[in-house]
Amino acid sequence: MNVRLSGPLLPPKSAGPARQLMVLLHGYGADGADLIGLGYQWRDLFPDMMFVAPNAPSSCARSPSGFEWFPLLEDRISGRLKGAEEARPVIINFLIDLWAQTGLTARETVLCGFSQGAMMALNVGTSLDSELAGIIAFSGAMIPADGFAGGRWAKPPVALIHGDQDHVVEPRLSREAATELSMAGFEVVLHFSKGAGHGIAPDGLEFATGFLVGQVAGKP
Repeated sequence: MNVRLSGPLLPPKSAGPARQLMVLLHGYGADGADLIGLGYQWRDLFPDMMFVAPNAPSSCARSPSGFEWFPLLEDRISGRLKGAEEARPVIINFLIDLWAQTGLTARETVLCGFSQGAMMALNVGTSLDSELAGIIAFSGAMIPADGFAGGRWAKPPVALIHGDQDHVVEPRLSREAATELSMAGFEVVLHFSKGAGHGIAPDGLEFATGFLVGQVAGKP
């Protein structure tokens, strides 16, 4: 089945064509509008960047006004593996379409996600043949794509950010992701927001901004 994603888009602040791209993947039960606001936080620093926040392909079973990248099953581990495997090609095809439409490539693209969207950003971003400019995962977990252990895919830099009081997605999952990615040869930075729950705290946003400046600013 050919699933096409759509959602809010924020064009570059500059008058010219986009020279960089950020794809924002929302969390479970939310939609693209929930994350497109991050574009307004970053567009002054990156005036040539276009921000796109697609809605996930399925209506959320537990929140009909929102969407889900995959359903929440009683067995969270197997549910995440199966769900991510099914959602992965949908996101990859969305990226391929965006690159064809804009003339940009993986090297000018950042994948950023929150919660379930962060899981998908890590799953997709670490299973591409071409290296992304970076991956930012807020309150997520590593769900490796089938074949990840073979080390045959590109290794973009990764920023993992998590509230240390998150009771929805356990903070240890970001620490475990950092270990797994580092052992696989990825450049990884990890930040815990003290006292923060399941959300993006100001210091977490600041940390992500610093990562973006280091990986994107000044690059062609």
